[in-house]
Amino acid sequence: MSLVKNVAVLGHASKGKTTLVEAMLNVAGVTERMGKIADGNTVSDSDAEEKKRGVSISSSVIQFNYNGAKLNVIDTPGLFDFAIGPAEGFRAAETAVIVVSSRSGLAVGAEKAFKNAGDKGMARIFVTTKMDDERADFFKALAGIREKFGTSICPLVVPLTNGGKVAGYYNLLEDKSYTYNGVHMKEADVPHDNDADIETAKDAFNEAVAGTDEELMEKFFEGEELTKADKVKGLTLGMADDTIVPVFAASGLTGVGVDMLLDFIKDCAPAAKPEKAKNSDGNEVEVPVDASADLQAICFKTIADPFIGKLNYFKVISGKITQGVTVVNSRTGDEERVGKLVNTLGAKQSDVKECAAGDICAIAKLSTFKTGDTMSAQGKSLTLDGVEIPYASYSMAITADKKGEEEKVATAVNRIIEEDPSITFVSNTETRQTILSGLGEQHLDVCLSKMKDKYKVSATLVQPRVAYRETITKKVEVQGRHKKQSGGHGQFGDVWIEFEPCDSDELVFAERVVGGSVPKNYFPAVEKGLKEAMEKGVIAGYPMVGVKATLFDGSYHPVDSSEMAFKTAASIAFKNGIPQAGPVLLEPIVTLNAIVNDDAMGDIIGDINKRRGRVLGMNPIGDGMQEISAEVPQGEMTTFSTAMRQITQGRGSFTTEFARYERCPENITQKVIEDSQKEE
Repeated sequence: MSLVKNVAVLGHASKGKTTLVEAMLNVAGVTERMGKIADGNTVSDSDAEEKKRGVSISSSVIQFNYNGAKLNVIDTPGLFDFAIGPAEGFRAAETAVIVVSSRSGLAVGAEKAFKNAGDKGMARIFVTTKMDDERADFFKALAGIREKFGTSICPLVVPLTNGGKVAGYYNLLEDKSYTYNGVHMKEADVPHDNDADIETAKDAFNEAVAGTDEELMEKFFEGEELTKADKVKGLTLGMADDTIVPVFAASGLTGVGVDMLLDFIKDCAPAAKPEKAKNSDGNEVEVPVDASADLQAICFKTIADPFIGKLNYFKVISGKITQGVTVVNSRTGDEERVGKLVNTLGAKQSDVKECAAGDICAIAKLSTFKTGDTMSAQGKSLTLDGVEIPYASYSMAITADKKGEEEKVATAVNRIIEEDPSITFVSNTETRQTILSGLGEQHLDVCLSKMKDKYKVSATLVQPRVAYRETITKKVEVQGRHKKQSGGHGQFGDVWIEFEPCDSDELVFAERVVGGSVPKNYFPAVEKGLKEAMEKGVIAGYPMVGVKATLFDGSYHPVDSSEMAFKTAASIAFKNGIPQAGPVLLEPIVTLNAIVNDDAMGDIIGDINKRRGRVLGMNPIGDGMQEISAEVPQGEMTTFSTAMRQITQGRGSFTTEFARYERCPENITQKVIEDSQKEE
């Protein structure tokens, strides 16, 4: 099998990820010049929305050859609203290249990337970019990374400075210093005045490398020099077992130092590893990275474009994908014939004949596959772990700008969801609204923009309505009498009904009629009339719950009585009785589970309290994080997603789940009544 390395480029927004990938392509000789984000001509950010906004909003798969190896680089967005991009990168790559600015140091996005990559067993590399900036301070950035993540952080390429300016770079693996002319490296004896920094870096490097292997440790303690082969061995072992996280100084803008990063990825970064999958019985089996084994591949990304069509990206774990072969979608059981296979360089595609174990490719025009699906050989269906889809925590109601285009809006959103499954789209029959949910305001804004530009349909977002309920608090007995004479047969129905509170989501209907005052054949009509009346309460027109209605008396006419008359009489009883039964408005309460950093916990609890929430408990979960459990009225949760991100600086996350309905405070009830009157 040819040498293939899969790498995800991760980190905080605007720290130089896309610029670093541009430099990789230029250094590898794939491009003649480096594109710039400001000019909208980078290979990664090829989408029209990305060019317009000047930021990455989706992952981009960049595949190229470098010195005898094939590198599959996944450039991911750093904005938290587009977390599906990093999730795709985590699923497809074995190595995480985490980008940190040497000017501003470690940022939240880099912290999260480091933790998530570690949780998934990935090898990790830090690259401190922007070394061309006169305010760059590599050793300060390195100290911040080590302080946060400990002694596994190991400098590998460090700057040589003279008079506060970068004069060259020292490669600890090769024990050589270099200068650069453009992207071209030249070995040189570089005069520098930061010997103390270099010696400290050497000690940390040698100790980390020696600690990966007993033989190397013995050499180290005996004072023997470690050879380059020893260092490569130690770094490879350390990367694989997570005891070494190398740190590189580089400049994406100029390309300086990027060749040393590429060499290291080629020589020391891990290749694809065997994975676990589940068979049809739910039992776990191992899937080897073996091109001669049965095909098993995971779809980690989908592009659904109205112009270029659908493109599914697969990472092949075992076997190989070849054009024309019939494969199985393990989720649906459907069989499909594989058409054109391509490698991608951003928007540019090149045909390939096959894609073997450990490699990545994209396949055009598959109809049943979506992100997270497993592609298996016929008769060998397994299910690999899918992509971890981020929780859609920010919801708005979406309405078509033009009447009659609701179907077009639904079609457009569903096509966008094919690409970005972190968006959800559901109809709430109760509030008569369609709810669009995503990871934040910008996420939904991009969704609307794509709908307009790609699918030629425009829509507006409004605050979603809350699905309130109404109930009663007292027992009452009322009469409902319906009598109408209009020539010929009249209409007559007369009921006495007792309404009382009960614990039920639906009407509880009972009867204790004696002496046949209401014939039994009219009982269903009475119940039906009450059920229909329950659909619209008397306070603000919301559905009623928690009502028991007992039919206990009434009268009938042998000629004029009918099911319709008794149904109408029951409805009249409802309208007469419910206002006397102490009607109240109920609001939905959700259980909130929030994960927050220790230093933000007080502010988050304060925010929950402002939202009329009740904190139920707190639980430390390690890594400086706390889990907060609370109950909060759903109507107060609309802006919680934005507040959570601001207070925790993006470190926090949360989920909500419906808990129950509770009585609404009087001030909220009045506001709901006013709003309902405006809508009428």
